[in-house]
This record gives sequence, structure tokens and C-alpha cells, in this order.
Amino acid sequence: MPTEEIRVRGTVQGVGFRPTVYRLAKACGLRGDVCNDGEGVLIRVSGSEEALTEFVARLQTECPPLAKINELIRTPYEGKFNFNNFVISSSVNSAIKTEIVPDAATCPQCQKEIFDPFSRFYRYPFTNCTHCGPRLSIIRAIPYDRCNTSMSAFVICPECAKEYNDVENRRFHAQPVACHVCGPTAWLERADGKSVTASMFSMMDDVDAVCTLLQKGEIIAIKGLGGIHLACDATQETVVQKLRQRKKRYHKPFALMARDIEIIEQYCRVNAKEKELLTSSAAPIVLLQIKGRDGDGENLFTPNSSLLTPNSLHIAPSVVSGQNILGFMLPYTPLHHLILRRMNRPIVLTSGNIADEPQCIDNDEAREKLGTIADYFLFHNREIINRVDDSVMRVIGDKVQTIRRARGYAPAPISLPPGFDNVPQILAMGSELKNTFCLLREGEAILSQHLGDLENAPAFNAYQETLNLYLNLFEHKPEIIAIDKHPEYLSSKLGKKLADTNQIPIHQIQHHHAHIAACMAENGISLDSPPVLGIALDGLGYGDDATLWGGEFLLADYRKFQRLATFKPVAMIGSEQAIYQPWRNTYAQLIAANLWDDCQQQYADLEIVKFLNKKPLKLLNQLMDKGINSPPASSVGRLFDSVAAAMGIYRDECSYEGQAAIALEAIVDVSSLNNDKETLIYPFSFSFSDSIYCIDPRPMWQALLNDLQQKIPQPVIAAKFHKGLANAIVEMVKHLCQENLINQVALTGGVFQNCILLEQVMKGLQPLGIKVLTHNLVPANDGGLSLGQAVIAAAQLIQEC
Repeated sequence: MPTEEIRVRGTVQGVGFRPTVYRLAKACGLRGDVCNDGEGVLIRVSGSEEALTEFVARLQTECPPLAKINELIRTPYEGKFNFNNFVISSSVNSAIKTEIVPDAATCPQCQKEIFDPFSRFYRYPFTNCTHCGPRLSIIRAIPYDRCNTSMSAFVICPECAKEYNDVENRRFHAQPVACHVCGPTAWLERADGKSVTASMFSMMDDVDAVCTLLQKGEIIAIKGLGGIHLACDATQETVVQKLRQRKKRYHKPFALMARDIEIIEQYCRVNAKEKELLTSSAAPIVLLQIKGRDGDGENLFTPNSSLLTPNSLHIAPSVVSGQNILGFMLPYTPLHHLILRRMNRPIVLTSGNIADEPQCIDNDEAREKLGTIADYFLFHNREIINRVDDSVMRVIGDKVQTIRRARGYAPAPISLPPGFDNVPQILAMGSELKNTFCLLREGEAILSQHLGDLENAPAFNAYQETLNLYLNLFEHKPEIIAIDKHPEYLSSKLGKKLADTNQIPIHQIQHHHAHIAACMAENGISLDSPPVLGIALDGLGYGDDATLWGGEFLLADYRKFQRLATFKPVAMIGSEQAIYQPWRNTYAQLIAANLWDDCQQQYADLEIVKFLNKKPLKLLNQLMDKGINSPPASSVGRLFDSVAAAMGIYRDECSYEGQAAIALEAIVDVSSLNNDKETLIYPFSFSFSDSIYCIDPRPMWQALLNDLQQKIPQPVIAAKFHKGLANAIVEMVKHLCQENLINQVALTGGVFQNCILLEQVMKGLQPLGIKVLTHNLVPANDGGLSLGQAVIAAAQLIQEC
């Protein structure tokens, strides 16, 4: 009888892989054993050649739902073999090369059990099995055994132990298995410290009482899977406004959770792909089009218009402001299912944090920081080891676009393209905003969950804690550290410090080159492929010439790039202030276009001109003339801001970056968008100097001022701007591709999260026969930057060797 050792690598621990191996081995009449170790799963097995062949084939086709086999290697086994049956052996500690599974939404079987009065898991908020439940959020070390998770605090009861040890049970070796008898518990507290009494609610339990409190208009802090959320009834304007005021989050949209798809469909259009995402084991927030607000030409910029549907309760207008999309998710833990069971309306479910800080994960921390925001707390006593935000996704056409990669997706590895198989261990530190870091090792990239903006101390501290945890979990010992070129990014400074302390070489990577490389890597472009034309449009990035870039056309491969074209640089008056005060960009654009004198003479009656004339223009001119606190930037993000402000959209103030641009996209008139008349496209001009092409928006500004004077509706102006910008990009691509014999284009950067711009550019490129690369697995924004930094550093190292 042949005897083999079968090595399986991939997502194979904590997902019910060994029970599947056991079941299949028994079914095929094989002898041997299976165990977890640092590399994944090791199988020693003996049987006929036919049985072994069938076993391996079925192992790949009958893989458990959360498992993923990356590699399966069969070799003859020549060691001692004393098995008369097939058994599951204990885990073996060895070098760590295996994967950690992302947290997974409650599976249908567990959902059924928590609502079954005859089940021992009836109404138990922490029910799980090998097909669902916590993973990344509770793990301290590998291998993924209960003793290495926060479940180690709970001694398993005989009933749970029986299922845990029964290889035929779906809870076999489900590490977080627990029940009412032995597992974590949830309880309700009042934020004012007074006691909660049963007579206040007459509900089934504390979790059920939360539903009643939400309906009564209270704000509840709910400790969930990867962090604490703040929740309230999304249909009550008063409480939503109260939440905004208490949280000091005045404009950024709130995410919603609904009991089921049917409730979501009362408010939004949901196509098959979006349904698939909502109901997937990742269960992300999905951005959905609000019904009746997708092309009827209505001016949506009405601050008090509620999201009314005929057969449902209104969603409070302050849930979103100036947008035509809502972010919805479905319950993804038993706790959420139990809270929403009686709730026939959506709830707001937003991060439980104070402004700009990371989401709270600890009970005491929440009592201290959220005590003035929440009226009640629903806590539990299972420790959250790893903070994990909700992921955010969007469907454009038939493609999924990742906006924020976190719960359900991280830290699942991303396979690298051919050529990166034997790269050394590399750590990439990511950006300043929307930060993620990336660990590169042997053909795969492990991208951290979204860690947020590092500008404040608590967020930066959380970033360092998570980085240390990942380095330990994966036993990652970086041989190279990659950082952004921006000298003031905290992630870059930390990377330099780590490199100095540990005497590790450091690679400084240009921001937009990293964006393009990330797009290439996730699209499987091999290491030695010819250069692509990368178009990186975003807010800001530190350029090779020490100026700020943000509208770049780069001829790039993984090792190097050449800047072929850009948008005309315009001063950012007040530097960072320009990000949050869009009018500053409008004034700078009009000055750069030499149109300010025309504004005074021909367009003096326009609101934007009257508004700007009230500003200290003399001082602003001096700043620009002397180059004081007014760095030139080719940022397309700022161009969007300037156009929005000219139209009166968030002219004075934005509370978060990109707010004006998002609102501008939301009001676009679809009928104008679909009309190919040239008069419905704003023109841009092109120039060439100093070996670089430049797109100049001056003609666009002239046309836009005329339209404002003629009182053309905002949605039409917004459509003309989007089409004009897309047209200019396509014309530039056409020219550069012909001149440089390029047939692949990568669209990247945060600006390409704008659906309309992305679709218009792709539509324009389609007739040219150019292959277009876009983002799917990682965000187009700075959340994907660390992947690009890592592969560039790897490619440069391979070249040096």
C-alpha cells in the first residue's frame, strides 16, 4: 500500500478543515492522521492508489466554506507508520507560515439555532461553529487553538466539550464554541450608573431590551465582534441628530443595519451582486443607490428631505447629507440578529469612538469615553484582542470595489503575481490617512485591516499595537522596510525608526507609483511585464520633485516610473486648510486660470464671486505670490472641491476630506450624462513643456462660469464637469499610449472611487482596445498603498540581486 505525506497550505485552520479530512479519509477507506502545524495542515495517509487519488480530489472539491487551499503537495512517506485507523492528532508547533481566517458572519445553521426554543443555543448571543464566528478579533497567537484566543477565559462545559470533540459535529474543534452555561454573557448598563431593573422593560432578556430602547429613541453602545458601535433608530430624526451632536460627527454618513434584505429593499435598489455581498460570510457595509434618487434630475441638495418610501418609515434625513447612496449591512453576529429580530426598521450602527480616535474595544474605556454619548451600554465579557472595523464595498457595473478592507476580509492573504514567489520578508508601513500596513512573504501579501488616520495619538498608538501583534502572529521578521516618501507621515517616521533600530534597509516609495503598483499586483501583472500607463488621481502625495502631486500619468512597472503627464498645479492656499475649506481651491483655480479679473467684470453677480470678494484676497494673493503656506498641487481631488464650491456645494466648510466631491457626484443629472452632445461636455486644454504634458482646466472654468451666469441647473453642470474631466483623461491616454506603445492602463487613487468618473473613463477607453486595470481586492484610496509599497520594494530588491 502506498503511504503519502500531504502538505496543505492556505486558509486551513479554524475552518473545519481537519474534520473534513477525517470524514473523507474514512469514506475512502484510508488509514493515517491529520494535524495542524505552523505551515497549515499535515496529512499522513495510507491506502490504495485509487483511494488516495479520490481522497485528494474530494479534498479540493468538498473544502469547508471558509477554507481556501493555496498549495497541496504530495510526497511519499518513509517514516514510521503505525495507524490502523484514521485519527486527528494534536497541533504541532513549528515555523509559522499558515494563515489567520477573517471573522465570519453567523452561518444559517447557527441562526436557526438561536431562534429555536428547543435548542440549547436558543437566544445565546455568542453561538458559533466552524463555519462562522470570531477569528482575527479574538486571536493572540498561532496555532489557532482556544488557549491562544480570548475564549481561554471560559472553561468549556460538558455539553460543549462533547460537540467540540465529536468529529461528526459541525462544532468539532470550533475554538470559540460556547453556550449559556459556559460562555461569555451580555448585560445592559445605564450610562448614568443607575441600575437597570427588569420592571423597566418586561423583555425576554437584556439583549432583547435593546430593541425596545432603540424604538424608544435611546442611543445604545453595543459591544460587538471587533469593536463597540453606537446604535439608534435610523427613522427618528431627533435621536439621529442627538447622536451627531454628542459624537461631534456633523456630516459624515452613518452606516445602517437592517434585519433582512426586504427591509433594505424598501429604501434602496439591490442587484444580485449586491445581495451576494450583503449575505456573504464577510457581511460588509454595501453602498446602495437610494430609490428615486438615481437619475430623476431632482435637486438632491435639500437639507431637510427625508428618504421617504411609500410603504416604509422614513429614514431620518441626517443619516446622510448630500448623497444618493446609503451604506447598509445585515446582522453578522447572533447578538445583532437577536437585537434586530423585532425591529422592522433600520438602525444606525456607527463606530463607538470619539472624534478621530479608534473604535473602543474595552468596557472600561467605553464607559469613560462614550458615557456622554450613549444612554445605555450593552456589554459582554469576551475580550476583543484585535480591533476590526466594518468593511465597506460598492458594486460598479458587475465589479466589486473595495472602499474599506477590514472585517470579513483581513487578514486573508493576497496572492502575488508571477515573479514574486521567493521574495524576502518585507514590511510596508502604508500612508498617513486610511492607513493599512502590509507584510510580504513568499508569494503572498498580508494586508492589515483598515487602521484609520494616524494624525492623532490614540490612532497612531493603535497602529503600533496592531503592527506588533501582526509581526508576532505571523512571526514576520522584515528584511526590508518600505515607506512613503512624505517626510512628515508618522508611518514613514516609525518605519525609519524601526529600520535604524534593527539595522534594516529602507526603501522610500513614491506615493502614486505605489498606487499604480497596488493596482498591477491585485490584477496579477507579472514582475517582468512591460510598463503600464498608470493614472493616479487623488488628494495629495509627495512627488519626486518635492511638490505635491495628485493628478498623475506615469509610465510604470514595479521597479521604476516616468512621469508623462499631470494636471496643472494650483496653489493650496493655507495648505491643509484648503482640504476643509473648498472656496480656497476655487479662488486659486480662478487665479491660476487668469479669470479673476473677468469674474470682477463679467460675473460680478455670481454668488461665488460675491462670496470670494468677502475674503481677505489681498492677503491670500500675497501668500500665493511669495509661496508662503500655499504649495502648488496637481491634485484632482482639490479640483473637484473647487468646482463644488463654485456651484455652492460645501463652499465654506467640509468636515471630512472628499465631502464636496462626493456631493458633486451625487447630484449628477443622468440624462445629461447619457447625452453625447459636445455642448454637454466641458472642455480642457493640453500643453507640453519641460518634457511633460499638462491638462489645463482653464477652458472648463470659462464654460462653468458662463453656465452659472445662465443659471444652468446644478445637476447638469455636475454632469458636464464629470464628462469633461473623463474626456480629457481619455484624450491624454490615447495620446500617451500611441506615443509610448502602451496597451494597458491602471486606474487608481481615491478619486476613482467616483463611480461616474470611473465609468465614463472606461467607456471612453473601450473603443481604443486598451486593457483597463481597476481595483477590486484593495481600496483605490490610500488603504491599498501599503501593498504597492511592498511589491515595489520587492521588485527593486530582486533587480539588485
